[in-house]
Amino acid sequence: MVNTEFVRPVTIAVTGTHSTGKTTFLQQITEALHRDRVEVAVVADLGAHAAQHGLPILHEHTWASTLWIITRGMSLEAHAWTRADVVLVDRPVPDALGYYEAALEYRGAQPHPANIDQLEQLVTRHVLHYDLVLRTVLDPTIPLDMSKPRGTELEFRALADRHVAKVLERLGIEHELLPSDGHDRALVEVMAFIKGHLNGVVENDEH
Repeated sequence: MVNTEFVRPVTIAVTGTHSTGKTTFLQQITEALHRDRVEVAVVADLGAHAAQHGLPILHEHTWASTLWIITRGMSLEAHAWTRADVVLVDRPVPDALGYYEAALEYRGAQPHPANIDQLEQLVTRHVLHYDLVLRTVLDPTIPLDMSKPRGTELEFRALADRHVAKVLERLGIEHELLPSDGHDRALVEVMAFIKGHLNGVVENDEH
């Protein structure tokens, strides 16, 4: 049965560890869409917001802070669906799970299986609402962006990169790679993907 109650806009998500160009890439897409007079909503990285609420982030991530980021992100994305033709997500829900597992390894801690199972269920159900997922690839020669409230541990950045990739693979989340030297080409491809969806040329779109 086709759901006629709500038609979700085109939703593009960019995942990956910090200081890999996600925000800059999404800004480029936003600017290109604005030039074409397309209404765009951006759901931003929630790390700083979580920290402002006193929640631990980065290598101090806990199950509770991860649950907050995932559910808050889902809520913000749902709100964005009501006010735009295209929604861009900077750090989709799989990121939070990847960062949590990276934090556990960094601290030498073991997760509770029931907690991981709950988070996985939330992630696997929600990612069905992403039309396209891109994962940045860490280039360790690129320095950390210190303009944002992030940790300075290069080891943790690398751990987060690996664990985000593991989450996507483990949960079978289809995605495209976004290497640091491939943003120009990816921008052209993503714009073509979005325009195709907006123009209704994509077949078998169940959303």
